[in-house]
Amino acid sequence: MNKKLWIGTIAVFITMGVLSFVIHGLLLASTYQMPEVMSFMRPKAEMDGMMWIFYVVNAVVSLFFTLIFSKGYEGKGIGEGLRYGFYVGCLMATPMAYASYAMYPMPYSLALTWFICGMIEYLIYGAIVAMVYGSSKKEAAAA
Repeated sequence: MNKKLWIGTIAVFITMGVLSFVIHGLLLASTYQMPEVMSFMRPKAEMDGMMWIFYVVNAVVSLFFTLIFSKGYEGKGIGEGLRYGFYVGCLMATPMAYASYAMYPMPYSLALTWFICGMIEYLIYGAIVAMVYGSSKKEAAAA
């Protein structure tokens, strides 16, 4: 595995942690306190004891997100990363938000927010890996 793969993985992992804190710890904190949401979520103390699972999941997703990008990398710059992030966002954010909505008694607004935030997150991750991998010399000369 090459240096860019590890740099991309670490950059995406750090960004995932920051965005998760901003989205879930700040933006959605009051939503998570709503009785209809609290009724299907674990108690905070129990979730806090399972935080390590989030780190492991984020590490695995970061690695494979970057690895898959590297296998199809064409050197087309940020646009390539945004397109990749959009595709992966559709693959990941759609079922996470809407399968959760179908399974748990949650407000639709929460599912929609999870979907929109998930799509934005994956677009950002795609842009990050595209910046790490950079544009090919041929593409850069054409620009």
